[in-house]
Amino acid sequence: MLPVNRIRTQPRASRSWFSGMDYTDSRRKPHYLVKVLMVAVLTAICIIILKQSGHSGPSPFSRHEPGITHVLVTGGAGYIGSHATLRLLKDKYRVTIVDNLSRGNLGAVKVLQEQFPEPGRLQFIYADLGDAKAVNQIFAENAFDAVMHFAAVAYVGESTLDPLRYYHNITSNTLVVLEAMAAHGVKTLIYSSTCATYGQPEKMPITEETTQAPINPYGKAKKMAEDIILDFLKNNNMAVMILRYFNVIGSDPEGRLGEAPRPELREHGRISGACFDAALGIIPGLKVKGTDYSTEDGTCIRDYIDVTDLVDAHVKALNNARPKKVGIYNVGTGKGRSVREFVEACKKATGVEIKVEYLSRRPGDYAEVYSNPSKINHELNWSAQYTDLEQSLRVAWRWQKAHQNGYGSHLAMDS
Repeated sequence: MLPVNRIRTQPRASRSWFSGMDYTDSRRKPHYLVKVLMVAVLTAICIIILKQSGHSGPSPFSRHEPGITHVLVTGGAGYIGSHATLRLLKDKYRVTIVDNLSRGNLGAVKVLQEQFPEPGRLQFIYADLGDAKAVNQIFAENAFDAVMHFAAVAYVGESTLDPLRYYHNITSNTLVVLEAMAAHGVKTLIYSSTCATYGQPEKMPITEETTQAPINPYGKAKKMAEDIILDFLKNNNMAVMILRYFNVIGSDPEGRLGEAPRPELREHGRISGACFDAALGIIPGLKVKGTDYSTEDGTCIRDYIDVTDLVDAHVKALNNARPKKVGIYNVGTGKGRSVREFVEACKKATGVEIKVEYLSRRPGDYAEVYSNPSKINHELNWSAQYTDLEQSLRVAWRWQKAHQNGYGSHLAMDS
């Protein structure tokens, strides 16, 4: 594990080191290993240089200030975490991102830094939540008021192939975060959970009272983490919100952020990413896994929630968190859409007649999952606003077309 290092938002001469980063260009496979090495070297150099150029005097992140809520966002360089950070910063929160960049993008952090360059608004700390000493040091050096815990590996298919990684990354790392919160008196936790904890319920729609019976390591690891949080809550005065969300799509409507997964993880990724890759010609077509489910058209049914709505739910949860209380909420639209419907919407959004290949089921998957969001509607005054599937895909497609190299294209324009 590398030592803990900081990247703050203040402009620095060394920021040009970001300009060569490129994680997602899968069309240059012969150069892939060279590019991975270049990314690792440039990341290390950039972090070392930025650390060495630190400012004198006490950090504003190390002290509590009246009227300012300092939120630790774990996994804040990832798809959902970066969008949540953007929203928090827009709402005048102080934010610290902790990310080991195994799934996140340094380019997303740079975009956020450029949007909010003022001192004391945003800092980035490169660290792994599996390193308990590093996590404890982060909490000791920073005055956090709340934690939004997004950091996690999050692919159902991958979890069936590498279950131990999921239990370490999700369950064990959540325990490390909780221990640090307890040791340093941080009392508010917003936990990013998933509908995968429900498994395959017999009855739809899913409510918060639906029995949790996960059928894959991803869902099991998340449920274990939830159980740890709830047990811990019994003997302290923490404020906890657990958000179980459904299938996330979309991107920032203003085009600042998007989803840029690692090329090697494309086969495990979201269907929207696969649709866009097919539309861009990165892959020859879309592979739909499972056409014999007991649904109307034989394909899986999912509840697709726009990332903008999702982060709004997190902010409302933070604003409504209360000591010695736990809130558990489904975050979805309440409407199920089949994979075939999704593919047709993606074709319209991209304007490309995507080739579709139908294959056997993916291990650990389930036929039908959609939410009943009435509890979060009533208690947090939240409801999904971006419910037009085609429109959400169109917004995300604009970002993908403009960033065909992922965040690498953004960084290249700076050089």
